[in-house]
Amino acid sequence: MESASEIVYVVDDDRRVREALSVLLRANGRNVHAFNSGREFLDTLRQDVVSCLILDLRMPGMSGLEVQKLVGTDSRIPVIFITGMGDVPSTVLAMKGGAVDFLTKPVDEDALMRAVEAALARAHVLRKEAEDTAALRALYESLTPRERELLPLLASGLLNKQAASVLGITEYTVQVHRGHIMRKMQAASFATLVRQASKLQLETLPMATFSEG
Repeated sequence: MESASEIVYVVDDDRRVREALSVLLRANGRNVHAFNSGREFLDTLRQDVVSCLILDLRMPGMSGLEVQKLVGTDSRIPVIFITGMGDVPSTVLAMKGGAVDFLTKPVDEDALMRAVEAALARAHVLRKEAEDTAALRALYESLTPRERELLPLLASGLLNKQAASVLGITEYTVQVHRGHIMRKMQAASFATLVRQASKLQLETLPMATFSEG
């Protein structure tokens, strides 16, 4: 059962709400860690597992929106907001911040469990994307400085002779470097290499900058 390696964090200053949510989640096979404030949650070392956060909107001290913003700066934990006094501006801010759902108290149990399922599914996707990006970055770091200079030029669509002119090297040298880049980046095709450069957000040059003449 995959939930054994997942955690649902609950942050609410109301003890009764924390306990009720914890009981419900555990009854549905979820591993739960509960906190009475946003600061307590942020100050606690979190396990490196797929997780989501059920977060009270209005709490003494740090608000739920503030916690959401801070969580977003260093991790990928999907947030589900709960509140007893929801308002449209707060809902808009929460959703713009990437919240999965915005539920009002008393929380409907089925709606909450659906939101948790959706949040954890998103967390799995985010984790996979982060792992893929890290692996791609490691491949890029294996390139030599010259190969890193050449890659964005090729990804921009420059011909070998155009890239050679930009770098002040021969077209043959570009061909050799291009082969090394394809091998090191594990790119089965040039189209794959272009997609990799895009994912790495490498700065590319507009084709209009160059001409055959």
